Amino acid sequence: MSDPILDHDALDECLRLVAAEAASYLGEVDEALVRPPQPPEAVTGIDSPLSEEGAGSLEALRTLIDAADVAATRSAGPRFFHFVMGGGTPAALGADWLASALDQIAFNWVSSPLAMRLEQISVDWLKELFGLPAAWSGVLTTGATTANFTGLAAARRWWGLQHGVDVEEQGLSGLPPVPVLASGYIHASAIKALMMLGIGRQQVRTFESDATGRLDANALEQALRGLEGAPAILVATAGDVNAGGFDPIAAMGDLAEEHGAWLHVDGAFGLFAAVSPSTRDLVSGIDRAHSVAVDGHKWLNVPYDCGAAFVHDAELHRGAFTAGAAYFGREEPDRPVFSFLAPEMSRRARAFAVWATLRAYGRSGYRAMVERHLQLAQRLGEQIEASPELELLEDVALNVVCFRFRPPGVAEGELDELNRRLGQAVLDDGRVFFGTTVYGGKVAFRPAIVNWRTRPEDVDLVVPTVLELAASLVQPARR
Repeated sequence: MSDPILDHDALDECLRLVAAEAASYLGEVDEALVRPPQPPEAVTGIDSPLSEEGAGSLEALRTLIDAADVAATRSAGPRFFHFVMGGGTPAALGADWLASALDQIAFNWVSSPLAMRLEQISVDWLKELFGLPAAWSGVLTTGATTANFTGLAAARRWWGLQHGVDVEEQGLSGLPPVPVLASGYIHASAIKALMMLGIGRQQVRTFESDATGRLDANALEQALRGLEGAPAILVATAGDVNAGGFDPIAAMGDLAEEHGAWLHVDGAFGLFAAVSPSTRDLVSGIDRAHSVAVDGHKWLNVPYDCGAAFVHDAELHRGAFTAGAAYFGREEPDRPVFSFLAPEMSRRARAFAVWATLRAYGRSGYRAMVERHLQLAQRLGEQIEASPELELLEDVALNVVCFRFRPPGVAEGELDELNRRLGQAVLDDGRVFFGTTVYGGKVAFRPAIVNWRTRPEDVDLVVPTVLELAASLVQPARR
């Protein structure tokens, strides 16, 4: 096989082959071990030298399917509780396949009017779902990192204009450092975004009332007063990844208004608290933010990768990303060029999956799923509290359950290493899947319930699996 055109007639068979294998994989994923049976290094056929003459599409796909069968993590399944990762709803997965087949270029209305219109509708639906003002600007991104980057880029533009400088034209040279203030909840993706924007990691000042990272609001207010009216960026976290905690968004909105600061909210998964009346208060004041970031491949349950950014001022948003070239042409104001609202110029049509899943299940469907997950998280928290060998390290605020193994007779100084070993044992075992973190200075676990497939019987595996594996670690030491 050489020129791909010679493979033209194999296209239909390729799609049928992949569809059949995908159906088989997804039909077994509910009960499958999450960990892959073998590491990719053990898989034959995928690391051969690049051949002069290709193998052809069917042979290449069969090799890839064989590799996936033994080396792919079953992360689409209901017991993958690591990294706050969702799956892909039936509607989202089908639409994502369609997006690949149609291969739309989500750049502007000339490249794909359909992709642009679907994104326009999807962004409006998401604003409605989250309680954000309809007039805000919005765009789909690759995930929360680029969503944070997008919102904070708009903030950087605003900050520069406060100093009389268009930083997109002139850069940051000669300007003072950008003050960024946050609680200890601030996520690595927001810090990475600040780094990429040239603001710098070291400009982030955190104000914590305890070892868990909770905001010290008084210290934050004093720091703002110390700036004496100089513009600053506040970063609030809606859904701390360790235990699901929330910064007081409304109170931070008050401080932003009083001191003329920009409030950015990283709501990667926690923004979905707005969907349920039982948790909506956690994001009270979200409409007073200036920019908001959220993930789609978390609680929205669309396939990787997807996120969204929202900015209160369309001009600031557009000004942070607009680019020009003679062949771009001009666009009408009511037809936003989404490539001028985010870092990427070349963009996959992610709106297919977002539109399809929101159209398929609606507001009530997402409310039902979120509330089911909230109940499952409470259920797991109660099971942990009922076990004398486990310690719940924080009340369950949303869908993340933070706990550790704490058996009697083991000294506090030995618990961190014991829990690290137990965390690795959980990953290696694969019946349930979650890793370790450090919360309040203690090594802990943080399973997150966010996959649309997850049922009570999946959650009920966590405690017995942990205790079974833990017994094998502590028994030899007691002999």
